[in-house]
Amino acid sequence: MTDDALAIEDLHVAIGATTILRGVALVASGGALSGLIGRNGAGKTTLMRTVMGLLAPHAGTVRFGGAALDREPPQRRVRLGIGYMPEDRRLVPDFTVEENVLLPAWAAALGDAAERLRWIYGLMPEVQVFRDRRANQLSGGQQKLVALARALMAGRRLLLLDEPFEGVAPVLARRLAEVLADLKRAGLTILVADSSETHLADLLDAAFVIERGAVAPRGRGDAI
Repeated sequence: MTDDALAIEDLHVAIGATTILRGVALVASGGALSGLIGRNGAGKTTLMRTVMGLLAPHAGTVRFGGAALDREPPQRRVRLGIGYMPEDRRLVPDFTVEENVLLPAWAAALGDAAERLRWIYGLMPEVQVFRDRRANQLSGGQQKLVALARALMAGRRLLLLDEPFEGVAPVLARRLAEVLADLKRAGLTILVADSSETHLADLLDAAFVIERGAVAPRGRGDAI
């Protein structure tokens, strides 16, 4: 396990009166691509939002690089190098693509935004092509690429991707998988939430099944 491991222990999270996560424990090893596999409603999004500080646990710990995140606000987690791609993209419709990508840098006052933007465009040149278009002028698949690029603006060390392949055409799914492979080779710690391993089978270093708010590791080939 490298210094950029994400370690979650005995995590309990409720939304209102409903308990969503029940004693979740997992370790996403540093520099590895791990999968969080489960059906809709299993708790994948709740887990990722909790890691980002958007939801507060009522028990348990979240540590990244050995440091506790429990009391850190979301903007501090961005400054620690954690990027998040939500399932529904959450782009600002009237902002240009480039403005959307730069949002984490503006919000967290990151000092190397221009250099980071050049790196992102080198990784995903198709995003640079439509950088001056407004987000609401893009297809759903193009918006997924922009949401990933925005997560990369912050995600220098840890990348959390919630259902990146959902609803995208096969050609774009293959392109997203190519980008993830490049990021894995670059040494990022990546946790991908998805309903299956269909698009991830050749990339995963580890997989965790989440069902009814509880998580267990599993080997390749095990069924949900």
